[in-house]
Amino acid sequence: MTIDKTFKIALAATTAMGLALPAAAQEADRVLKWAHVYESSEPYHTCAVEAGDKLAEATDNRLGIEVFPASSLGKEVDINEGLGLGTVDIIWTGQLFAGRSYGPIAIGGAPFMFRDYDHWDAYRNSDLFQEMLDGYENATGNHPVTLAYYGARHTTSNETISEPADMEGMKLRVPNAPLYMMFPRAVGANPTPIAFAEVYLALQQGTVDGQENPLPTIQAKKFYEVQSDINLTGHIVDSLLGIVGGPTWNSLDEGDQETLATVIEETSDCVTTQIRQSEAELADWFREQGVNVNEVDITPFREAVMEMHNGDMATWDQETYDRLQAIGADG
Repeated sequence: MTIDKTFKIALAATTAMGLALPAAAQEADRVLKWAHVYESSEPYHTCAVEAGDKLAEATDNRLGIEVFPASSLGKEVDINEGLGLGTVDIIWTGQLFAGRSYGPIAIGGAPFMFRDYDHWDAYRNSDLFQEMLDGYENATGNHPVTLAYYGARHTTSNETISEPADMEGMKLRVPNAPLYMMFPRAVGANPTPIAFAEVYLALQQGTVDGQENPLPTIQAKKFYEVQSDINLTGHIVDSLLGIVGGPTWNSLDEGDQETLATVIEETSDCVTTQIRQSEAELADWFREQGVNVNEVDITPFREAVMEMHNGDMATWDQETYDRLQAIGADG
């Protein structure tokens, strides 16, 4: 199937789902395609839709944004490749997928790399993170703008998990990026890469024993319908990069580049605020649905993973690791 046909099908599906753009964004002289793999109900989508209006208003309708959710323009690997091809203009993507092109930037998505949300927040505002953005841009030609909070990733299953030994031999679905395999390997589980759109069915059919994602994603993707337990392992304080494709970025004048970057940063803040609020409320919501939400002592999980932080799976050097760990340590 050609890219043109794929795009037309995706556009028709998007319109059919009632996700038509606000008039201001639709009527812009140039409409940028923002692609992601998340549901239309999630902040990654709703905040990006709002960004279309903001961009249209800020550029006197010269630029707008159309947002394509739920892998409608391709899986995560596809949309990352699409940035350089010009088939998509902007994406949300995990740091570990970006790390396929520039290894060091993946450090922010590795398990137990951050102590907590505040450590992550300090990192995204640090000189080290800016160096990561610059390195990625030099390696790919694409322009990364900022990080949006994705949430603390937890492990779902059909049995209670309270210690690493409980995960021995477990087939755990992970995204298709190598570093997502660090956590399951550290605790003796079998990492099983499966595309995001296919996870619900894989859980339902028993192809895998469990998966790991933040609470808002577990809710949005309805994984709790096919898993009895949510185990609060909190093993990754995760986030998404907002990236503009190189062909798109280079086609804009300096003023429009600055405006687009500001809009994406504001969208990131919108996402982060909403995800933080959802995380604070969802454990109780899941319990009301009859799901077992299990508190977990993460210490043994953290200790198992930290032995691998600078091993053969690391795509960063020791100096970068030490600098990240030092951020906010004295605060």
